[in-house]
Amino acid sequence: MAVIGLDLGGTKLSGAVFDASGEIIRKEMRPLEKRTGSDVGALITSLVRDFLKSADASGESIEAVGACVPGISWTKRGTVWAPNIPGWEDYPLQAEIAGAIDDARVPVKIDSDRTCYILGETWRGAAQGCDDAIFLAVGTGIGAGILSNGRIVRGSNDIAGAVGWLALDRPYEKKYESCGCFEHHASGEGIAKIARELLVSEKEYAGVLRSKSADAITAHDVFAAYTASDPLAIKTLGIAVEFWGMTAANLVSLFNPEKVIFGGGVFGPALQFLDAIYEEAKRWAQPISITQVKFVGSELGSDAGLYGAGYLALKF
Repeated sequence: MAVIGLDLGGTKLSGAVFDASGEIIRKEMRPLEKRTGSDVGALITSLVRDFLKSADASGESIEAVGACVPGISWTKRGTVWAPNIPGWEDYPLQAEIAGAIDDARVPVKIDSDRTCYILGETWRGAAQGCDDAIFLAVGTGIGAGILSNGRIVRGSNDIAGAVGWLALDRPYEKKYESCGCFEHHASGEGIAKIARELLVSEKEYAGVLRSKSADAITAHDVFAAYTASDPLAIKTLGIAVEFWGMTAANLVSLFNPEKVIFGGGVFGPALQFLDAIYEEAKRWAQPISITQVKFVGSELGSDAGLYGAGYLALKF
């Protein structure tokens, strides 16, 4: 028995064939190369067909296909919204993948990347053995995959976990309109935004970030400057730690999880701040619940969504 897992990102498509225990039988990566709309769908179905052919040649039986998408999967109608892929506002991905499979009995299951992250960690990563755990994914944007009482929390319309929109500051500002308050301050793009704002307000600052064009500053630049003890980078990431800590505190108070798992491209370099994030969270969280939870990094890294798609196919 085997299943196919697919992880669609902003720049690439990863896929793997898994056995029932979560071991990878084969794995492939294909770049999107600026594809949009149905061309991305064709790339996905091409990979599915190739996996099916190789499985047939090896005598393997593919029982299901799972797919992880960066956005929202509308489970009631099998369509997806992926804001980074033009033409995917309500894209019929489930039907398209199903059409690439000769056997109609093979189910196709699709879910959001944040859901697949926590599923992957539950199957083969840091959440193994947990019934209550949260994956806080911090990359270009921010989302949370939530496992509560052994069940994935999706909400009435599949949008649960959009924690980038958490209201963590006041008053409301127009700049939060496009991405939310939390994401503005502490996503990968948010770290760059805060550094740019500080460059404007801190006129006397003359460190390494001043030598760059403000529009060109990235989170990578801020982390590099932090390593060199740059004061503006230290202040920028200190703000991010506060927001990560407040968010973790809110999640702990709401869900009483066993673990909060930090992942995504920012964690990464931000794993060095886990202790500081926990100390910040202790200031805000329900005082008993915060002593019962562990803050840990992802054990699967960039493959968390891929493993989650495989587990989605196998179990959900």
